[in-house]
Amino acid sequence: MDEESKDKKIFPVTKNNAVDIHVGKRVRSRRTLLGMSQEQLGVTLDLTSQQVQKYESGANRISASRLWDMSQVLDVSIGYFFEDMSTQTKLASPRKASINVEKNLNNSVERDSMARRETLELVRIYYTISQPQVRKRISEMIKSVAGVINGE
Repeated sequence: MDEESKDKKIFPVTKNNAVDIHVGKRVRSRRTLLGMSQEQLGVTLDLTSQQVQKYESGANRISASRLWDMSQVLDVSIGYFFEDMSTQTKLASPRKASINVEKNLNNSVERDSMARRETLELVRIYYTISQPQVRKRISEMIKSVAGVINGE
């Protein structure tokens, strides 16, 4: 690679960066588990709900100080936002990203059932049931129904 080509190399560092998408998913996950709306989080952090939405989608990068504030509001450590990061996401860091890897990551984000709003709301509601025995029975019932539907 000649000197001129090196200068023209473009690294995607903001829009749809795999790490930013992962961190945004973790923000959305925790906010939803707490039953907090984007608007409520925004008001607490002096942001618009649109800005929160951009952070959660990975369209905008979250600064270190803003991430700290979010960790305080969402009652998690900073490390929480980077937990469960796949090897593929780590390899898609700005200096290692390729167009194909980013496309694959964006597609997999859409299919991740654990990051879906429906899943997060179900978990949040489940834990509002104060009686452990009732929660256990509901869990057993769901497993049973899933087994029947899936032909087990």
